Amino acid sequence: MTPPPFHRVRWTSALTLAALGAGTVRARRRLRTIPVLPAPPAAVDGLPRAAGWRLLTARGVEVNPATFLAACAHAEREGLRVLDLLPADLAAEQALGLLRLVDPAGYEEDRLAEGRGAGYAVLVAEEVLARAGADLAGTGLEGAGGREPADLMALIRRLKEYAAGSTGLAIAPALSVGRSGDPAGAVRAAELRAQGLPPGVLAGAQLAGLALLAGLAGRQGRWGAAAAGLYWVQPYLVLGGSGGPLRPADLAGATAARPARALGAAVRTAAAVLRAPDDAGANTDADPDAARAAVYRAELAFGTDRFLEPRRADCPWCGSRRLSVRVRVPDLLQGKPGRFALEQCADCHHVFQNPRLTVDGLEFYYRDFYDGRGGEGAGTVFGRLGDSYRARAEMLRPHTVDAPASWLDVGTGHGHFCNAARGVWPDTRFDGLDMGDGVGEAERRGWVETGFQGQFPEFAQKLAGRYEVVSMYHYLEHTRDPFTELDTAAAVLAPGGFLAIELPDPESRMARLLGSAWLPWFQPQHQHLMPAANLRGALADRGFTVLAEEHGPAHQGNDFFGAVALTTTRLAPDPDRPWAPTATRRGRALAHAVRAAALPCFAGAAALDALRTAVARRTDGGNAYRLLARLDDRRRAALGEER
Repeated sequence: MTPPPFHRVRWTSALTLAALGAGTVRARRRLRTIPVLPAPPAAVDGLPRAAGWRLLTARGVEVNPATFLAACAHAEREGLRVLDLLPADLAAEQALGLLRLVDPAGYEEDRLAEGRGAGYAVLVAEEVLARAGADLAGTGLEGAGGREPADLMALIRRLKEYAAGSTGLAIAPALSVGRSGDPAGAVRAAELRAQGLPPGVLAGAQLAGLALLAGLAGRQGRWGAAAAGLYWVQPYLVLGGSGGPLRPADLAGATAARPARALGAAVRTAAAVLRAPDDAGANTDADPDAARAAVYRAELAFGTDRFLEPRRADCPWCGSRRLSVRVRVPDLLQGKPGRFALEQCADCHHVFQNPRLTVDGLEFYYRDFYDGRGGEGAGTVFGRLGDSYRARAEMLRPHTVDAPASWLDVGTGHGHFCNAARGVWPDTRFDGLDMGDGVGEAERRGWVETGFQGQFPEFAQKLAGRYEVVSMYHYLEHTRDPFTELDTAAAVLAPGGFLAIELPDPESRMARLLGSAWLPWFQPQHQHLMPAANLRGALADRGFTVLAEEHGPAHQGNDFFGAVALTTTRLAPDPDRPWAPTATRRGRALAHAVRAAALPCFAGAAALDALRTAVARRTDGGNAYRLLARLDDRRRAALGEER
């Protein structure tokens, strides 16, 4: 009997081999797209002056004048305001890590891409430094004394936000760092944190990957040996060969000893992460959460019941008294104390928080989520939604001939949507409005022209008739009175203006399947979740005509991943959260163990979300929906007279 085709193929090894091969090819392609500065001439005559530029370097790194001026010339020619210079002898593993994170071909144009660099030399326009407010004298970035690569890695992440479409990379052939050996565990952990990456998670993933490769090599014959071998020689395949733009001094050693060096780096990094809380606890004055913890302890001494209003007996949308509890959950987002209920109306199917939070309660539960302690994490999440932001902006294109002159994004946060939408509508003035301090930062970054801070209804008269487009993307569900928000939108729109809204869909199948672990319930922040039919009716009552409605394209691919994240938080909240009692060593170890055990679940959830997203796009049945509506001129005038 003839054996079936591929009967000897070890599929785990084959898939691993394919993934490593694809990563190798991608890294080589990306390496070829990194610009290379021209070799410095013998004399610097004829090169442009360096007025208006600052060069920041790490300790022990020297850049000769010709390289500095060549970098200035390259930046001026390419329209860059921030340029990270890669040393020609950059360490092999560091080069591979950078190539995994950055696609140089689209890095400059991607306005939401995180700033990345090698951390040895950064050329910055002085006006960008001024707008960023970088206090160089107080951060070790001024002078040559205490500057480390991690400092510059963190700085370039910040500077990219202020030069969103004008930050780039270039290889400087004459720049050498002369460093060898792997960084110590604490240094590597600091560099990963500076890049916005979780060192503990990455160390765990690296150890798991090495264990997988060892298992494949030992148990799956030549297929497993091929996968392990490809990993072993990957540095040379990407960076080796004559004429390459990078010439790592440690390439031979990094290739020959890669498994051992990778194992050592992962173990040292993991050990540094595990030691860090104890080290920090030895000096509470240096703990950035110490002041927060004191404030939270004082507030929680009075309990959390005072943060909730009395329960209402009727639906705020239609007035029906036929209510039932849809979900009842604690705060799974931050692990703050309290328990919250979402009730659903049997008549109009509106879902709302009941009892709802007071204004003080909203302040308490929002604090340290979008700014403060959680600001960096929130910014990272929002920064990865570029495709969604551009799709929202493109929704308007079929319904207008000319680009809108003015656009107000309500609930803009730090202005991520406006920043991305500039690539779709470059001639449009984008303004933003939000309650948080982030809207001021968005204005300083240049992501919005004007940032208004406060409640939207407060600006109804001041902004009356000013905008051609008003957008509310995942904003209306956070508000206490959606009807008042829609009234305000009608007031600030010019005649014939457009209103764009995106919301979670409480009628999504995943809401029923996942129950309280469905991320868009987002308790305790979400106050109202309305079906699309309800919103269409409310818009019609205010003189709007719905032009387009999208469900599949609005889908956010986070159902399963979010469910795993919420469940993990429920089982093992952040042990260092300042609103909880001081974590014990046992509690901290349990949290680390639960998170480590959840890693395979996150991987599986990501795969399921990818499949779910593909289905949602085809069936138009996502977990969110978008509406685009136009305000009728005559109805707007009539509504104005009634008010």
